[in-house]
Amino acid sequence: MAESGGVREVKSAARTVELLELLAARGDRPARLQELADELRVPRSSMYALLRTLISRGWVRTDATGSLYGIGLHALLTGTGYLDSDPRVRIVRPYLDEASEALGETIHLGRLDGRDVAYLATRESHEYLRTISRVGRRLPAHAGALGKALLAERPDEDLPEGPYQALTPHTHTGRESLAADLAGVRRRGYSVDREEGVLGIVGFGFALRYDNPAQDAVSCSVPVARLTPAHERRIVAVMREIRAKAEASVPAGSGSVVWR
Repeated sequence: MAESGGVREVKSAARTVELLELLAARGDRPARLQELADELRVPRSSMYALLRTLISRGWVRTDATGSLYGIGLHALLTGTGYLDSDPRVRIVRPYLDEASEALGETIHLGRLDGRDVAYLATRESHEYLRTISRVGRRLPAHAGALGKALLAERPDEDLPEGPYQALTPHTHTGRESLAADLAGVRRRGYSVDREEGVLGIVGFGFALRYDNPAQDAVSCSVPVARLTPAHERRIVAVMREIRAKAEASVPAGSGSVVWR
């Protein structure tokens, strides 16, 4: 049984978390009982009992036939509670509005979570509207502006060996090419994602250094068709200013709870 800080992991709690994470990762693809039992390697009867418990408490939902399962409403309520309780998200949000108004492009706030970046807030461009919000979703850190800005704050020795998942033909899939890119991020002071995460989209990422190493970053995403050299220079200038304002608004030792 796994241990954390010398305390033995509670098997039933770990299984519940694994189930919820699995359902959340499937998005709009509901799962059947046997699929979930096979994926988590638990007896079908045990999985059914766990699902019924979570359904009764709103963490899992099922269809009219009772044969398909998906993530429940209470997962959203808990996620919203996380965002509402995080003082840094509250502080940075107004600067996302400011950047969006100044640039007319999509602005993101993300946080490093293992090998991924989780999206905490987004201000969508009026010119390019996504049909699905990114808030609460994850992207591999090696494949986007937010993630590369944060990886560059850490030594290359921390990078996994690879190969890395390719989201587009432009994604870094090898450790050496990613490390070379991160060296450029350190020289410039910001990252550039040229269609590495999403085809047709270029991103510019800026680590927020109110933590050491930085855990949060902001980015600006723009369609390739609308990105001119002059617009790119303006994006960089505005986002550098936004970063400076955000960092100055979260002083060290400000009295906020430091989570880990």
